[in-house]
Amino acid sequence: MSEAEQTTLHLILLAAMQEFLEKGYKSASLRNIVKTAGVTTGAFYGYYDSKEDLFEALVGEHYNFLLERFCKAQKEFAEIPPEEQPDNLSSTSGECMYEMLLYAYEHLNEFKLILCCSEGTRFSKLIDEMVEIETKGTHDYLAVLEKLGRPAPSIDERLEHILITGMFNTFFELIIHEMPLEEAKRYLKEMRAFYTAGWMKIMGQSAL
Repeated sequence: MSEAEQTTLHLILLAAMQEFLEKGYKSASLRNIVKTAGVTTGAFYGYYDSKEDLFEALVGEHYNFLLERFCKAQKEFAEIPPEEQPDNLSSTSGECMYEMLLYAYEHLNEFKLILCCSEGTRFSKLIDEMVEIETKGTHDYLAVLEKLGRPAPSIDERLEHILITGMFNTFFELIIHEMPLEEAKRYLKEMRAFYTAGWMKIMGQSAL
């Protein structure tokens, strides 16, 4: 790609970021994007096939990173010997959430697009996908507790879904509201303590 082509691409992406943040994916106009970028519609289609492709170019890498990091944490926890999992539950999950927070703050506008402006794209399902992954991890952990002779009481599936969804909504609120990073770190630590204690209580693993 020539220097001129790289400049054109950069202008398109900047204009797209501005348009999507202001209006969201569904209401964003390609006409406005190319006008702001100072390029022709024909030039735009030399880089992207559609508005959807353009949105993907802005957020796809970051969306995938977050899901892959979360899946990696689930896999790492599952590989811990069963008898050691209860003692590592909070630390493994907390480390993953901390890393995701730092990454999101490094790419704040991209995650604001995903969380607030992605209706009409596959990226609007981020929390749903993470809830599904976390739910499977929770069920796997409950099976481990059963094998360890520490069975948990039956958990209502609707309540389980509400609690897990609430946890991720709470986490992403830190990003949506652009809290100062140091405050966000502190809130995340307190949030993790809150949810860990609650889940241990529900699972019958705590005297709380």
